[in-house]
Amino acid sequence: MLISETGVNSKYCASRLSDADPNGLYTLEFPMPGENNGNGTVAPGIGLPGNTPWRTITVADNLKPIIETTIPWNMVKPLYETKHQYRYGSGTWSWIMWQDESINYEDQIRYIDLAAAMGYEYVLVDSGWDVNIGYDRTEKLIKYAQSKNVDIFLWYSSSGYWNDITQSPTNIMDNAIARKRDMKWLEKIGVKGIKVDFFGGDKQETMRLYEDILSDADDHGLMVIFHGCTLPRGWERMYPNYVGSEAVLASETLIFSQHMNDVEAMNASLHPFIRNAVGCMEFGGTLLNKRHNRTNDGGTIRKTTDAFQLATAVLFQNPVQFFALAPNNLTEAPQAAIEFMKNVPTTWDETVFLDGYPGKYCVLARRHKDTWYIVGVNAQKDVLKLTLNLPMLTKGDKIVCYKDDKQRQLVADKTVVKDPAKMQIVIQPEGGIILV
Repeated sequence: MLISETGVNSKYCASRLSDADPNGLYTLEFPMPGENNGNGTVAPGIGLPGNTPWRTITVADNLKPIIETTIPWNMVKPLYETKHQYRYGSGTWSWIMWQDESINYEDQIRYIDLAAAMGYEYVLVDSGWDVNIGYDRTEKLIKYAQSKNVDIFLWYSSSGYWNDITQSPTNIMDNAIARKRDMKWLEKIGVKGIKVDFFGGDKQETMRLYEDILSDADDHGLMVIFHGCTLPRGWERMYPNYVGSEAVLASETLIFSQHMNDVEAMNASLHPFIRNAVGCMEFGGTLLNKRHNRTNDGGTIRKTTDAFQLATAVLFQNPVQFFALAPNNLTEAPQAAIEFMKNVPTTWDETVFLDGYPGKYCVLARRHKDTWYIVGVNAQKDVLKLTLNLPMLTKGDKIVCYKDDKQRQLVADKTVVKDPAKMQIVIQPEGGIILV
């Protein structure tokens, strides 16, 4: 059973499940009073005629309908029309591996060059660009990116009385006058999107802020990603320029904590069943450094294999994916991994659950146009051997298989499908597999 809600907009708050009472009973509850630093009402204000959001329960005797559900989008419709043609795709960002010190002109040039080498559409310039690079040099940076056929997303704080965030730019997205001023400038210089971070809660006033940012951004042809934020609730369809939300313990936790690396495989095997089942998930993953620092020789240690990381590029779905690649990966990572990452799509026409159990392993297939990507990750400590029925393949199909050998090194083999109804695969512990 999968419980969620959809259709939340500025006219209501987001809801949650309570903790269970002694009898195991859960109830639907409004946000907590302490959210937004105690500002704003807990209950929504609604005028009549009005609508509450949809609360959805997906029930089945197996896990397939949980992963494949489309109910969050079936129950909603676009709230405004757009005149813009938004382009989805892949990107890179320096902050995830090189952190705050990388938000300078020279390091952003390096990441633009990385995106160009990968054939990616975007680079995300994270917090502090307004101070460390400056508005004028940011214009110069964007011209350089455009000369490389790369476009830019810029980071903003949501700001306001609900947080004490000092990462800048601040005090812009929470104010209509300042927000529209900056968005006009962003459109003028050719920025394609913004990432807005650090929201204060799920009260109605915060839902209103999300909607105001999205609506104003669409007026200026800007896509929007939210971080430090709530679960998207049908927003992919409701807001044409919305392209993702974090709303998960995402890749930054792998940089900050060795424990999160120790349990990365387990967490990854949960997301397709839970978080990513009800909305796109901007995870910022696929880390090919063995050590999570600038020089790949210090910091936290990755426990998962390269094949595992490649698999998550498909396992986790978001229409604009900022992968945690670094310039050194071009020469230090296996060439097969780089070639895969150059070509992996970020949008999918069909998803099919094949096998798995939350916390143990997950195998699913996603189709982009005429190409199927069948991926699996193994969160267990033992080798996983499966026999799969793959009706999307036919006998004689030529496929490429990315997997780990017994030494946990990435190999890419070309093979021909013999019996798609009895396809045998092996996934190493904390490893992955991809069939293309």
